Amino acid sequence: MQIAPYYFLRVFIITMNNVTNNNTSEKISFWYDPDKRSIAYQIGAALLFAFVAWYLVSNTMRNLETQSIATGFGFLNNEAAFEIGESLISYSAADRYMKALVVGFLNTLLVSFIGVVLTVILGTFIGIARLSKNWLVNKCASFYIELFQDIPVLLQLFFWYAFFYEMLPSPKQALSPFNGLFLCNRGLIFGIPESHPAYKYMAIAVIIAVVLIVFLQKWAKKRQNLTGKAFPVLPVSIALLLAFPLFCWLIGGAPTGMNIPELKGFNFKGGITISPEFAALLLGLVLYTAAFVAEVVRAGIQAVSKGQTEAAMAIGLKPGQVLNLIILPQALRVIIPPLTSQMLNLTKNSSLAVAIGYPDFVSVAGTAINQTGQAIEGVMLIMIVYLIFSLSTSAFMNWYNKKMALVER
Repeated sequence: MQIAPYYFLRVFIITMNNVTNNNTSEKISFWYDPDKRSIAYQIGAALLFAFVAWYLVSNTMRNLETQSIATGFGFLNNEAAFEIGESLISYSAADRYMKALVVGFLNTLLVSFIGVVLTVILGTFIGIARLSKNWLVNKCASFYIELFQDIPVLLQLFFWYAFFYEMLPSPKQALSPFNGLFLCNRGLIFGIPESHPAYKYMAIAVIIAVVLIVFLQKWAKKRQNLTGKAFPVLPVSIALLLAFPLFCWLIGGAPTGMNIPELKGFNFKGGITISPEFAALLLGLVLYTAAFVAEVVRAGIQAVSKGQTEAAMAIGLKPGQVLNLIILPQALRVIIPPLTSQMLNLTKNSSLAVAIGYPDFVSVAGTAINQTGQAIEGVMLIMIVYLIFSLSTSAFMNWYNKKMALVER
């Protein structure tokens, strides 16, 4: 009977030790399990992010309330009360801030779209010239790449802006290579056809011709795969692009009236004027980015095995056919990913337009911020707009990249 208490105490101690050891082993096994440990880290990171976001938002709202600054996007319905030098749509100072921002958005979209198209064309040409066996062509392309890559894009914008305003003559002494085209420090001014209903149908005819060309290319490719016979797609495409609008022009009465610019006072009236700011921005962005695109094209072409070129020459293909049919289709799979990055860089670098006075979205939004004090909302809109541009470009290029990728069978 005297041994019983000691025996039960011994059993209790052993049991507690087993329970403690089991809990400890479970804790150790939890932290050594990578899946469970990663979940714990993610929960911790999410809580930390939520805390930082709550602190920043609450602190910002408190400071705005202390300084009696209104928040929200209600200011977009207020009168803008400032002019915009260039606009693709009708705009006046009496319009609202929303329309002013739309004008800036369209201006940015215009310079980005034209810039991307010209950059791809010029960069491809320079990249191919960089691989030319002609010594002079090769060295000129190399010099261009080294020159424009090593000069910051902002300095290039300043140079072209100064070139238009300092080097070109005034409107009265404007350079005119032929009638209807003038180049001066007010920009490039040229004549356009006068408004006529026939031109609307010509534009529709061009769209129809482009759609037909797309189907024609698919049919020609399928036909060549089945029969081995090549179809002259390029000449037929050019004929369609010329014939359809020409037919609509003839049916519409063959209008020939032109809106020719004329010097009246200190500036030209009529025609279309490309401002020095737009021209300087476009030149700077295109020449700068094309230097990087040229290196991308050169690397993509050199990634194609020399055996491909030798095999194409062995079957009698001409150098132009080798480039268009053999080298470029394979090089595109290497070129497209870095080319996407250069397109995004050009779009984002367009925000430097504010430095030379071109009314892009950043410039218009900055003016709205200065007038309304809605800095947070204005910066947020700028971020959203450039995010839309970047995501749209990436989505299109990713789709094209998948289309050009090799499909394993």
